Amino acid sequence: MIRTRLTARYHLTHPILSAPMALASGGALAAAVSRAGGLGFIGGAYGDAAWIMRAFQEAGGARVGCGFITWKLAETPELLTRVLERRPAALFLSFGDPAPFADQIATAGVPLICQVQTLRDAQHAADVGADVIVAQGAEAGGHGEKRATMTLVPEVADWLAVHAPDVLLLAAGGIADGRGLAASLMLGADGVLVGSRLWASTESLAHPEMVKAAIAATGDDTIRSTVMDVARGLNWPARYTARVLKNAFTDRWHDDPGGLLRLAETEAARWSAAWEAGDVEVANTFVGEVAGLIRGCEPAGEIVRAMATEAEALLQGFSGA
Repeated sequence: MIRTRLTARYHLTHPILSAPMALASGGALAAAVSRAGGLGFIGGAYGDAAWIMRAFQEAGGARVGCGFITWKLAETPELLTRVLERRPAALFLSFGDPAPFADQIATAGVPLICQVQTLRDAQHAADVGADVIVAQGAEAGGHGEKRATMTLVPEVADWLAVHAPDVLLLAAGGIADGRGLAASLMLGADGVLVGSRLWASTESLAHPEMVKAAIAATGDDTIRSTVMDVARGLNWPARYTARVLKNAFTDRWHDDPGGLLRLAETEAARWSAAWEAGDVEVANTFVGEVAGLIRGCEPAGEIVRAMATEAEALLQGFSGA
């Protein structure tokens, strides 16, 4: 067993959390991760209240958390109250200022996890009361920024050690197996947040054709872009781009965002239809650089346990134990 401050504080068997991935992390995936000894999260994402409540029901009473896209939650802040009433194991915020929600979460007695992409944002998260900070590198699938996991994690770890030693740190971005977990612990993290690898699990809500595309891809086949957000009509802050698999859609529009805006209505309908159908040449597959390390679609519990077992063996080997 790998024991860290994360496993001790939150009574986990493995220092592994699943990312609250929009439209992929439902109740079944979150529950499977928690039952395997990690902590799973429902992806509250863009604030579909009915979808979120249904996901909690599908979790079947398992101890799970819930995550939100912070700038989107600000549009429907009443949804936070409904989720806190479900007594989630933790509340996860990313992509926006957590300050407006921090006091309400603390009053509810629910741990606050803040995902950040810069040292500056990590400092702010600690200042507003985050219990756990996730340092997300640009290798990650979906939305993020420019810093790399390998340098961002130890930089945040060093700052927290001096200024906020009780705040825990997780690494995210490019973590798909035990090597990534072991490396993250060596960088100063207390555990990891895993997205893309668990996105490609049997409990994930990701379209099977997109999972197949990710398994067939390598990290070289990904790109950070904004065109899929334009196609979906989502008003993402300019600082964030999303990592997806390259396809005909990104080939056409990545370098011509103005042209896409002029045809947004037509292209949005085409992209949306392709998303529902799993047409990976039009709709984009949201997966990180770890696509090159995903070689199958297994149950989430197996992925979590295998990751922990491999990391433990690696850490013991390097320590000479």
